[in-house]
Amino acid sequence: MATLEQGNATPWHDGKRYLWLLSPAIPVLAVLFLALYIFAWSWPGLLWGGPFLVYALIPFADWVVGTDTNNPPESAVQQLEDDKYYRLIVYAYIPTQYLATFMGAWLVAQGDTPLWGLVGLVFSVGAVNGIAINTAHELGHKKGKSERWLAKITLAPVAYGHFFVEHNKGHHKNVATPEDPASSRMGESFWAFLPRTMIGSVKSAWGIEKQRLERCQQPLWSLKNENLQSWLMTVVLFGALTVWFGWVVLPFLLLQAFYGASLLEVINYMEHYGLLRQQKADGRYERCEPRHSWNSNHIVTNLFLYQLQRHSDHHANPTRRFQALRHFDDSPQLPSGYASMLIPAYIPFVWFQKMDPLVYQHYQGDLSRANLQPGKRDKLLAKWQQAPVQYKSADSEPDYSREALLAAREAEKETDITHRFECPNCGYIYDEAQGNDSEGFPAGTRWAQIPDNWPCPDCAVREKVDFILHK
Repeated sequence: MATLEQGNATPWHDGKRYLWLLSPAIPVLAVLFLALYIFAWSWPGLLWGGPFLVYALIPFADWVVGTDTNNPPESAVQQLEDDKYYRLIVYAYIPTQYLATFMGAWLVAQGDTPLWGLVGLVFSVGAVNGIAINTAHELGHKKGKSERWLAKITLAPVAYGHFFVEHNKGHHKNVATPEDPASSRMGESFWAFLPRTMIGSVKSAWGIEKQRLERCQQPLWSLKNENLQSWLMTVVLFGALTVWFGWVVLPFLLLQAFYGASLLEVINYMEHYGLLRQQKADGRYERCEPRHSWNSNHIVTNLFLYQLQRHSDHHANPTRRFQALRHFDDSPQLPSGYASMLIPAYIPFVWFQKMDPLVYQHYQGDLSRANLQPGKRDKLLAKWQQAPVQYKSADSEPDYSREALLAAREAEKETDITHRFECPNCGYIYDEAQGNDSEGFPAGTRWAQIPDNWPCPDCAVREKVDFILHK
């Protein structure tokens, strides 16, 4: 594929054109590991291929390969969008995803896999179907009916069909606001976020369809309800596999679906952590901009996830296909790729240590503009927010009363008790009992012993004779 930049005779080529094949390679690798276990080597460790890929191999590859901030030229975007090769890459994920699910169910039904192998199988098949949500994400945003139906089919093995409705019509509308269950808050752990987003997304999807069907004068409980369409696919799939292999496979199907859905939600947890769109005077939120999504340009994870990490452009242009998504310099950047951030996200104190300073920097120290966990808001502000500098004007005379000045002079004569004197500009306090060693006044140095022209050590705007008595 090549296109010409305007005014440039040199064709532009997508240097990652064939590397994008890594995206549908995930279920292919899972099938190969399962086939190897079934037909060649019955070592249960092979059934842990999914977690090894997600938590070890991809993060290591990200670290080795690094990042890429290059964008396709705008003159190439339309041809990139029209190139059916990229669509076939997305479609290719689905058949092997289903094959991996069938093979996993078959292995469970055989009953001769040890428990630790079955646990690995849950994680491996769950990883395939969890990452498949990203395939459904890519398809569900497109305008064609066939791609939208494929999105629902892709979501069936992970039992997360409501994602099709909630993500497209809920998350994209409410992203980076307190109304969005898929936008995490600063100070909120992943384990607190997980139930909130899972329950909240179902409620949101149901509410969205209820409103749509009311406008269409259609019953809520009907096949016109897109949530019910998607959930019914899961019921049919899980029911068929249960009838085929027996009840023993149903717990496996449910566990792998839950783990797969949690993979989606841990990515959601990363994508907008602590970021907040500001509410305008009319009650509406400002338009979603690049600064409202955490991005990463780590190449390998982007290749495996259809460039999902270029999340700012995705929110600005949801129908734009993955191969044309752009990097923005003003979007906040994660310390590393999504895959590398998974384990830190599972460990709250590690995550907070990594991400809270970045949220603080992003808002230039003003965390009142961030999306904060309600129960921790005061604690977070106390920890991170800098108190505003309090000072009195130094450009006018006087900024204190004559009575206050005279009171200080009278107190200066009293030697039987100690007093404290205050700079009227910056608030510095001189305590006769403590003195000020760095200025050459040891503890017990009386105010009367200090020269009248001695300047305040903090601001130097006022001299001793300008100080007032501190009450």
